Amino acid sequence: MALISLFEISIAFFCFFLFRHFLINKKPHRKCPTNWPFLGMIPGLLVEIHRVYDFITEILEVTNLTYLCTGPCYAGLDMLVTVDPSNIHHIMSSNFSNYPKGPEFKKLFDVLGDGIFNADSELWKDLRKSAQSMMMHPEFQRFSLATSMSKLEKGLVPLLDHVAKEKLVVNLEDVFQRFTFDTTCVLATGYDPGCLSVEMPEIEFARALDDAEEAIFFRHVKPEILWKMESFIGIGDEKKMTKARKTFDRVCSKYIASKRDEVSRGITNMDSQDLLTSYMNLETTKYKLLNPSDDRFLRDTILTFMLAGRDTTGSGLTWLFWLLCKFPEAMDKIRQEIKTVLSPKTKTDDDDADSDSFNPQELKKLVYLHGAICEALRLYPPVPFQHKSPTKTDVLPSGHKVEANSKILFCLYSLGRMKTVWGEDASEFKPERWVSESGKSVHEPSYKFLSFNAGPRTCLGKEVALTQMKSVAVKIIQNYEIKMVEGQKIEPAPSVILHTKDGLKVTVTKTCLV
Repeated sequence: MALISLFEISIAFFCFFLFRHFLINKKPHRKCPTNWPFLGMIPGLLVEIHRVYDFITEILEVTNLTYLCTGPCYAGLDMLVTVDPSNIHHIMSSNFSNYPKGPEFKKLFDVLGDGIFNADSELWKDLRKSAQSMMMHPEFQRFSLATSMSKLEKGLVPLLDHVAKEKLVVNLEDVFQRFTFDTTCVLATGYDPGCLSVEMPEIEFARALDDAEEAIFFRHVKPEILWKMESFIGIGDEKKMTKARKTFDRVCSKYIASKRDEVSRGITNMDSQDLLTSYMNLETTKYKLLNPSDDRFLRDTILTFMLAGRDTTGSGLTWLFWLLCKFPEAMDKIRQEIKTVLSPKTKTDDDDADSDSFNPQELKKLVYLHGAICEALRLYPPVPFQHKSPTKTDVLPSGHKVEANSKILFCLYSLGRMKTVWGEDASEFKPERWVSESGKSVHEPSYKFLSFNAGPRTCLGKEVALTQMKSVAVKIIQNYEIKMVEGQKIEPAPSVILHTKDGLKVTVTKTCLV
């Protein structure tokens, strides 16, 4: 009985302590999560995990763009969350050297190995310079455009024609992910997995990417000891991560072995300027920390480009077409712009009768389409958050002091919705905000529009991604009417890439833009 009484007294005291703490530390804004003793703000975050991006946005709106999110005691989950453009500019540009990716980032994204996403210091410089040299080369630019056009004509168009003819409902997000998976795989390895076809085959590598991204997201909100225990036991998200890692290793090894065989026998396709071939032929005198004879180096490189190319562009296209379906007047303006700006291609005997391909210079004339894409990326950035960690104690422009090795999180989803950054209409889809009075495209600083990163780590594939998104958008809007199936609830899924929870189901009708 004495033990029971002591236990009851202890529980009562603990509850009183929590209640007293809640009253004393109650925030002036109800949207701020309670900072519970021992548990921090994690309980409130987990309750809202189904709408985590909007939840963080609401907090940042009432905390002057920056707040400290505390985790459980000794769990290492405390982080400063900020969307203050001055802080972003300071971290990404002005004081860049003090904010590497760091060991904590690499731990969370360990499946990517020593690829450019995880690398720092001299290794990052070599990876960056080599990738920039390859991707900016005119031959790669032509190869990239030819790859996209080929996949449009031989993959996307036949699939959408089939869907329209059979009056089917299709998940447009899945279609875009398949399109970008195929094109990215060709650019990275030279091989087309044939993911985008009428049969819609299940591709193991693509499924593994989805599983890995979900596991990485939950590593951000779980104590390290917990997700490492899950990995050791083989349960939960970490079980999927282990399976995904094995898939990546096996498939990348197959691509590398095949490519090495082609190179050794001199049968490499001369029209192919894929990155795997380029890295195998890398001049090591220029990049002393890169070893093209190391299969692990090539595996990490392939996987990094696959993740970057497939998911970011696929996600951007999904949210773009969701917004255009919601706001058909914007779709009509793009359709009219295409009709006005893009001159019909003059056919020759050598042309495919059904081909209406276009070049990047023509696409740049589509100012309103460019604005719609930027607006979709502002509201629904493919990478919804970024993680940084200072090597030395620093004071941010906002006045917040950050200790060495502490965690800082940028929430890009919230950044695009801040009224103090974008104005009172920040949450509205308005492509016009990207078009000047003279009809030119408006440029916004990268620390305000962070979808393509900022500073020295600005995305190398920005122009490739924008060209591909515009090519797909023009092809679809020129030839099809896309309507969203009624009754869907479209919302973001918790992941390191901003996918939808249940896809984007649409119907397709064949049209002709005259």
